Amino acid sequence: MDRQEQIENLLDHYEHPRHRHADDRADVVMPGGNPGCGDVITVYLDVGEDGRTVQGVSFEGEGCTISQAAASILMEMVHDEGWTLDDIVDSDYTAMIDVLGKEAVQMRPKCATLALGTLKAAVKKYRRDRMLEDARLDAVDRENAELGIVPGDSALDGREH
Repeated sequence: MDRQEQIENLLDHYEHPRHRHADDRADVVMPGGNPGCGDVITVYLDVGEDGRTVQGVSFEGEGCTISQAAASILMEMVHDEGWTLDDIVDSDYTAMIDVLGKEAVQMRPKCATLALGTLKAAVKKYRRDRMLEDARLDAVDRENAELGIVPGDSALDGREH
């Protein structure tokens, strides 16, 4: 993509953003921002039942053309290319250079990478929350085993706990 095409792509995504909406069923709602320039974004990540695939991704935000267009472009890439959580974590900020253009990224690196950084933080939060949830369930299972409580034991039905 030449420089003119990159500029046209940025303007198109800024004026007609893709996947720009709140998602009430999102597993993670992750805010992000650049305090120095006023760009803000909120990423909505809906993870598939397998815990690895992205079922839905969207954003809301305000800011400069580059930050908002980059968010739209990233959401479109994740959606259209069927990215997984691992794909998001493994994605390199230099990948945005190919899409946005070296000049745009070099001039405004924080703006150009805001959406990717926020999306990576959303994945990290999702995984951390699942680990904590699993750890709590394991702790409850151990406690129940120590008390002799067997899951699904009908003898416990109706008994106060």
